[in-house]
Amino acid sequence: MKAITFLNVCLMVSVLNVVAMGMTQGGAMPATSQEGLKLATFAGGCFWCVEHAFDDVEGVVSTTSGYTGGHKKNPTYQEVSAGGTGHAEAVQVAYDPKKVSYSDLLKVFWRNIDPTTADKQFCDVGSQYRSAIFYHDETQKRLAEASKRELDKSKPFKQPIVTEITVVSEFYVAEEYHQDYHHKNPLRYRAYRFGCGRDRRLSELWGNSR
Repeated sequence: MKAITFLNVCLMVSVLNVVAMGMTQGGAMPATSQEGLKLATFAGGCFWCVEHAFDDVEGVVSTTSGYTGGHKKNPTYQEVSAGGTGHAEAVQVAYDPKKVSYSDLLKVFWRNIDPTTADKQFCDVGSQYRSAIFYHDETQKRLAEASKRELDKSKPFKQPIVTEITVVSEFYVAEEYHQDYHHKNPLRYRAYRFGCGRDRRLSELWGNSR
């Protein structure tokens, strides 16, 4: 009975996502509307899950799902998910540096991705699902590279870290139905996350250090 229920939920997710592709696509990079806020941009596979990882972090003001790192202007979800645009699914985090540091955000990022796989995160395969840190300035670049070096020394797994660190390019906001997906569609979100094996793999990689 559980298997049938899970299958039905997965089918519902697929159908609803196809229907939603007809909605209006996102625009260009969002600006921070409050003075003193900073931006951080991360890619870690499905942006629904990356948003979820940062939403409850104290000092994070907002998270926005979108596409970056590619060459196609104003890409749609359908175009990015099909591959060929060069973009990765990514999340832009607006945060208050007085309450949370960029280094703290990096810690959250690392422990919510699989940094050992290139062009793949969990069940999602393709360069559009690569893991990446898109830095906004030289300070972020320095901190990101330092965190990667430190992780290389302390990581609880043997495989090398292949997550890319690169300068941020134009960020295109994803379609509205993708924003806050884990809040809007909790059942479908949990079905996807479980079916993709994300938490199982994260536990294998990080154990209690998550």
